Amino acid sequence: MNAQRKTSLACLAGALWIVSATALAEKNNGYGLDAGSGIEYVPEETVEWKELEVTLPAAPKSENLREFYVSAVATNHYFIDSSSLAVGSDGIVRYVLVVRTEGGAENVSFEGIRCEEHTWKLYATGGTDGQWRTARISEWRPIENKPVNRYHAVLSQELFCPDGYPIATADEGRRALQLGRYPNVK
Repeated sequence: MNAQRKTSLACLAGALWIVSATALAEKNNGYGLDAGSGIEYVPEETVEWKELEVTLPAAPKSENLREFYVSAVATNHYFIDSSSLAVGSDGIVRYVLVVRTEGGAENVSFEGIRCEEHTWKLYATGGTDGQWRTARISEWRPIENKPVNRYHAVLSQELFCPDGYPIATADEGRRALQLGRYPNVK
């Protein structure tokens, strides 16, 4: 058999396969169901996500602060108030973050991470008087893993959102803080 005839037969076989596959897909409605079976594909119902109402926690106490590692180039020290750590039924991990500079200044914030969306939100900032001030702009922002100030990425990827899902309990998060990473994160 010559090369031209082999090529023609291969093209014909390919064309027949495409036609039969298309006919089978049409017969099965693309879902492996016989068009005459009376079984209908119903898409899964989606429930609209709704964020819970937030209650501001107590001001952080130094005995509850757990430091976590951000990076070798970070000059600030980062802490989570372990008593404030909570996982809401809305899937948000909420916590008080304390950032302490080398000069001793502190920034205190109450924040949340929405693991499945890989976003974070600022709810309030803490004053030196121990009072909270609600954030003027409180919206979900993407978590960026950049070289400087990558603490949200660390909190998300290494501590509170293993495999992109929120920790199940606050104790699970406290354990991750104690270990310096979520147990299964490499």
